[in-house]
Amino acid sequence: MSTNAHEKVEKNVGLMAMLIAVAVSFGGLAEIVPLMNQAEAIKPLPGVKPYPALQLAGRDVYIREGCYNCHSQMVRTLRFETERYGHYSLAGESVYDHPFQWGSKRTGPDLARVGGRYSDDWHRVHLNQPRDVVPESNMPGFPWLAQNDVDGETITTHMKALRAIGDPYTDADIAGAAKAVEGKTELDAVIAYLQDLGRHAPRGG
Repeated sequence: MSTNAHEKVEKNVGLMAMLIAVAVSFGGLAEIVPLMNQAEAIKPLPGVKPYPALQLAGRDVYIREGCYNCHSQMVRTLRFETERYGHYSLAGESVYDHPFQWGSKRTGPDLARVGGRYSDDWHRVHLNQPRDVVPESNMPGFPWLAQNDVDGETITTHMKALRAIGDPYTDADIAGAAKAVEGKTELDAVIAYLQDLGRHAPRGG
């Protein structure tokens, strides 16, 4: 482009805005389209299935309470990471996560491999008053979770929405959702969710 033509673009705000939009559009398509094709090819790891009703309810509470603000669920492919947490995170683990919980924020430890590491009773105490089991913890307590019952109707609706975007929930899964969470508290649900994290990850670093 000649100097005069470039000067015309610089002085014409409308033309410049249009050309910027075109450039951004092409750049965006170059980045997004390959990722869309890749996402279609990602398969769940063996054993990874859509969250059962109670775990899904726990995940909803986990997100609602902002747990992701301090805890990531993403083990990096670095030696000091895999030695501490286990095998690095794989996309096939998070196929049914909407939204996924990968990230870099670690005020608290990464939780990608926490499933089965502690007992249900440990989690119950920890979520109620963290310093009872980890004296140096700066995590807040969540005592109200033990008082809040899981809403079966809400979970049923959520599972229907997830099926609409591709999660393979069956009619039986959805029909039984309310009964599966009947009498369960949000604390029960969060513990069920945490206890499943990393269960289907490959072993080793």
